[in-house]
Amino acid sequence: MRMIAAAVLMLPVLAPVLTQAEEIAQVGVDWMGNDIVIEAIADPEVGGVTCHLAYFERSVLDRLSQGNWFEDPSNSAIQCARTGAIDVGRLQPGQPADVFSEGRSLLFKSLRVKRIYDAENRVLVYLAHASELSEGSAKMSMSTVPLLAGDTGGAAD
Repeated sequence: MRMIAAAVLMLPVLAPVLTQAEEIAQVGVDWMGNDIVIEAIADPEVGGVTCHLAYFERSVLDRLSQGNWFEDPSNSAIQCARTGAIDVGRLQPGQPADVFSEGRSLLFKSLRVKRIYDAENRVLVYLAHASELSEGSAKMSMSTVPLLAGDTGGAAD
């Protein structure tokens, strides 16, 4: 029992630090109560970048009629914009890094946002995709944020 308690206490230390999303709107799309949810996600590593993520959230009525209680669709859209000064000094070019993750089913599916620093082209790439335990998903969306000469930590500094 002590081992389980110790493992639970260590979980925040072992898990990567991911940002929290702030819900900014819900848009109703049909009479069954299904919604498109729009969330704002600030990139905690670089600062100065905010991504807006939109995804489909099923209503209780839709879950009853479809018979699938425990998951939402994997579809999503992402758009990122510069909202302040950007510092890429701690980023490793070409290495995908988790920015955000949110469960889309009871256990096996999540919606993730990853950041890739393309140093050669001086751009940050943000990829929203579904991650499933049993099989991959081709449902993805991508956005880029160009880096300017005044941004710190890049190769041009």
